[in-house]
Amino acid sequence: MQKIIGWDIGGAHVKAARIEAGRVKEVRQVPCPLWQGAHLLGPVLESLRVAFGPADLHAATMTAELVDVFPNRREGVPAVAEILARALPAGTLRLYAGRHGFVAPEQAASLAADIASANWHASAALAARSGDGLLVDIGSTTTDIVPLLNGAVHARATTDGDRLVCGELVYTGMTRGYVMALGSRAPFAGGWTAIANEYFATAADVHRILGTLEEKSDQMDTADGGPKTIEASRARLARMIGRDSVDASDADWTRLAEWFAELQLRQVHDGALLVLSGAGLPPDAPVIAAGVGVSIVHRLADRLGRRCVKFGSLFGAEAVDWADACAPAVAVALLAADQPLP
Repeated sequence: MQKIIGWDIGGAHVKAARIEAGRVKEVRQVPCPLWQGAHLLGPVLESLRVAFGPADLHAATMTAELVDVFPNRREGVPAVAEILARALPAGTLRLYAGRHGFVAPEQAASLAADIASANWHASAALAARSGDGLLVDIGSTTTDIVPLLNGAVHARATTDGDRLVCGELVYTGMTRGYVMALGSRAPFAGGWTAIANEYFATAADVHRILGTLEEKSDQMDTADGGPKTIEASRARLARMIGRDSVDASDADWTRLAEWFAELQLRQVHDGALLVLSGAGLPPDAPVIAAGVGVSIVHRLADRLGRRCVKFGSLFGAEAVDWADACAPAVAVALLAADQPLP
């Protein structure tokens, strides 16, 4: 029985999925703030490797090359690949390189442009096997919007820069997104108020107040290092408009949180409409929800007038915890089972 572990090495989290005989058995996400130093990755990899036990194969994708401990992607990709290769048994690692499929870690430098931030492509390639659809993966920090047509990934762009232009990458996320990036003003107490251009609150505070956040998904520290309670989130959100939480009622802060959630949804909706305008997807193609922000994806699907299905349901993993939230890790493991290295 072949056992594969899929890895998605991000700048803030490491996600891993254990696959046995082609079925998803266990998925985990562990915080790993790599911007504090690349040395943090090795111990996290080791802890997950021990927890999952031995595997015949390790398949990895990454976005960690983006953290500013690396001068650029060309150096970040082989650096992350080297850390992975040291942490895993010799000869068992392969890297996902988008259009090139899986490659040996020794090719990380020469194929850095294809390996860099290709995790969205892995999720899309797996989902495309189930038919047409619009994959929307809202993670902790960013959102991927990828059209799937005729059994293939139908994206217009591959690099982050180009994906930002065509709407396939939107820089907003369920937990780490900055409230100050959602808009320039907010309605409050009967008037429009400017929003502080300061890191006082995150999207996690917004969704915590609204009750749409699963606390297990919020693994990073809060903006002020304070507690993860509704009361503390109200205080942080109040600072965004130059106030203290005692200056208004709980209902007022809930309405403000609803406004920010609406602004976030509009950003994703705009991206989806831009993608759909050139994708040629049939009207009955569903929205495929992935990431820790699946609750937002469901609201998006309603606005688009399309049915919504969860990523994990496409391959019988709807009951596996974290399967939707860690889609790229699951995807590289399942894809690797079909594409062994020569």
